[in-house]
Amino acid sequence: MRKLIAWAFMYSLDGFLPDQGSAYWQFCFGLPADPAETQQKLEIIQSAYAHIMGRDTYQAMAAALPQADHAFTPVMNPARKVVFSRTLKTAEWANTAIVAGDTKDEIEKLRQGADGHIMAWGGVSFWRSLMQLDLLDEFRLDLHPYVAGEGTRPFDGAPKNYRLDLAASTEFSNGIVGLQYRRHR
Repeated sequence: MRKLIAWAFMYSLDGFLPDQGSAYWQFCFGLPADPAETQQKLEIIQSAYAHIMGRDTYQAMAAALPQADHAFTPVMNPARKVVFSRTLKTAEWANTAIVAGDTKDEIEKLRQGADGHIMAWGGVSFWRSLMQLDLLDEFRLDLHPYVAGEGTRPFDGAPKNYRLDLAASTEFSNGIVGLQYRRHR
């Protein structure tokens, strides 16, 4: 059975995901690249059976990635993508399906099989719904050496006593720490 992983690439020391246009974004993109960090991200993205997301994240990624000059572009463009939306009617990005049914039922269908995992991309409201349904098996958080002071706290509204166990941590040369937490069951 495939596990469901949520990953936040940009996360500040004070627990915020940055809002678009914030100074935090400029800081993050100003960090020197670390080939080991890029390789780690590419490996987990490439090994995914499917990439799931809500409508807003889909629209942002579909507008940027297909023609972007980025390491993730050749991986994400052909990848299987599933958008959870009751309002989106068409998807132009290659290999994208839209599902409007019950989230838990649709994810249980995706879980069937042993190859790869399911990568849950933001937004935060999508992650929160997955936490409320207790569907997430793992979190990957890239902690950046920055105090944002504002933004969105992804764990606000999480179920009480939502326990995670640290599975791994990786320090990168640019100061980012990759954290891997598994849902304690």
